[in-house]
Amino acid sequence: MQIPIFSEQDYFWMQHALRLARQAEALGEVPVGAVLVVGDEIIGEGCNHPIGHCDPTAHAEIIALREGAKKINNYRIVDSTLYVTLEPCVMCVGAIVHARVQRIVYGASDPRAGAIQSAFQIMAANKLNHRAECVGGLLAEECGSLLSSFFRARRI
Repeated sequence: MQIPIFSEQDYFWMQHALRLARQAEALGEVPVGAVLVVGDEIIGEGCNHPIGHCDPTAHAEIIALREGAKKINNYRIVDSTLYVTLEPCVMCVGAIVHARVQRIVYGASDPRAGAIQSAFQIMAANKLNHRAECVGGLLAEECGSLLSSFFRARRI
């Protein structure tokens, strides 16, 4: 397995996604944050809001994609990178494919529901008409610790 190489920009944007995840945590939501970038500009960002919005699709990635699409006035968000603190689920990977996101960089793996490499490998499917470049593990320990402490506190 090849060890991923991350750029300074990757670290910068993932730190931003972590700040968004902390916002979700402060709202009582699962702490996941996502930032959608084209070039050096944020075009969309979001944190988990399914509880607060009473919307099962209000994952951080979906919110960032919706914001980005509105900003560029196009549902195809080519030449973009999505930074997310947790490996995207099946729903989010489907939206990422439809949006034509070029690259996904995620922090912690999700062994229960991750749809890039953990529970499922959707991006590897030969039938897809678009595949994003996917790389995980950026600030994985920090991203994973945030999630672990959130769930540990809820069990007490």
